[in-house]
Amino acid sequence: MEDPDQQQRARVRRYRFTAGREALVLRVPEVGAGVSLPGVLAAKCGAEVTLSDSEELPRCLQSCRRSCLLNGLAQVPVVGLTWGRVSPELLSLPPVDIILGSDIFFDPKDFEDILTTVYFLLEKNPHAQFWTTYQVRSADWSIEALLYKWKLRSSPIPLHSFGADKEHLASSSLPGRHTIEMMIISLAQADST
Repeated sequence: MEDPDQQQRARVRRYRFTAGREALVLRVPEVGAGVSLPGVLAAKCGAEVTLSDSEELPRCLQSCRRSCLLNGLAQVPVVGLTWGRVSPELLSLPPVDIILGSDIFFDPKDFEDILTTVYFLLEKNPHAQFWTTYQVRSADWSIEALLYKWKLRSSPIPLHSFGADKEHLASSSLPGRHTIEMMIISLAQADST
């Protein structure tokens, strides 16, 4: 466990001063980034972002790099992280505040591996949260038992709470008639601390 002085120095490093105001700089990895839209947006908003996708999918990692280059974010690190696998890349990730994962719950065979990776990151960063959106593909698919197994809790975020409950967003046909859900996952014991 870090001593209080180390914790304070880490907090100070996370603040950036602009125009005489303090602004918190969030440390945000995106898992299963694919084209990296959430991570690129977070980086454009000033977060310290690390993009990741499976180390077994070099084309996905190249897509992450291309998204960064096209958006003027060549400094954003892109790392290969495979869900459910503790790798040197996973172990060497810096501390995180928010983990992003957009539509990564699309195949039930991956659900536990995803949550294993998320649990590992949350255990290393107990006050962090995992923000995820997903398309409901089957009413029979659920992560509820896995959340319980990994001592995680989820809080649903209603899309209407931020104006995303429309059939068309930002002049796009997305999400269309698909059902999209958002939730924030955190450690279950984080409530008691």
